[in-house]
Amino acid sequence: MSNSSDQRALYFDAKFERNADPWRYAQSWYEARKRALLLAALPRPRYRNAFEPGCANGILSAELALRCEQLLCADFAPHAINAARERLAAFSHVSVQALAMPRDWPPGRFDLVVLSEFVYYLDARECTLLAARAIASLVYDGTLALCHWRHGGESWLLNAASVHDAFSAAASGASLLRVAQIADADFLLDIWSRDPLTVAQHERA
Repeated sequence: MSNSSDQRALYFDAKFERNADPWRYAQSWYEARKRALLLAALPRPRYRNAFEPGCANGILSAELALRCEQLLCADFAPHAINAARERLAAFSHVSVQALAMPRDWPPGRFDLVVLSEFVYYLDARECTLLAARAIASLVYDGTLALCHWRHGGESWLLNAASVHDAFSAAASGASLLRVAQIADADFLLDIWSRDPLTVAQHERA
């Protein structure tokens, strides 16, 4: 398969046209458990301005919306965007845009960026660029969350470990601290922030 953004958009749009939930986000215990662990690993109970690119049909987005004052979600597959907009319509503080990553990274600063289950669909150059843009968009004490399935799939996917290694190198170079890491049998989860205080230290401050 071509690795161009337009080709990938067509590929994923066809999946969502055939099935509004092609990876069983709403039915799978694996998916529900992974979302719960990701949300629990975020170091703050609330965020002011969050961005979730690659939001697919918005199932994780609906849970993030409960933790955010403003949430921007994005995807590049029209059927996924429509499904996400329908699911998130009740949240007036959430918007869903048609954006292809990393090309269409939005302006503004975020105190939370969540990249879940899509970075390995990019090529290595795009992965490196996405890491740089995500980190550059964070406010000083912002949180960057990265989560990916470990067992591969389509032959053109990047390895999940290589994605997380690339982001780890970029985070380290930008003085972000890893505040949580889960190496589950099925997925990798990393959380970074520049905030030097842990959750417990904030509560004692």
